[in-house]
Amino acid sequence: MSLNDEVTAVQRCLDDLGRALTRLESHLGNRDLELRRVRTDAAHLRESITLLRDVHPAERPRPETVPIPDAPYDASLWKDADEEGLGARDRRAP
Repeated sequence: MSLNDEVTAVQRCLDDLGRALTRLESHLGNRDLELRRVRTDAAHLRESITLLRDVHPAERPRPETVPIPDAPYDASLWKDADEEGLGARDRRAP
């Protein structure tokens, strides 16, 4: 499963938990302290999952790999190039 599928599955479970808590609340009443704590914890989990989804948006495809040949480069490609840190070939390094 992808990350997006996993996060969606967690959100579905939290939805199920919310429905179960609503049914439990109808039996116990909404004055029960422990039930309110569980409902608050479930709300915090929902917020955390939303933040997780925001931090890790839809998966990005992996960049296409580019094969690099083993053959040496043509030396004429570097004919007029400056050497990094040394400057042009006809001048002295600083």
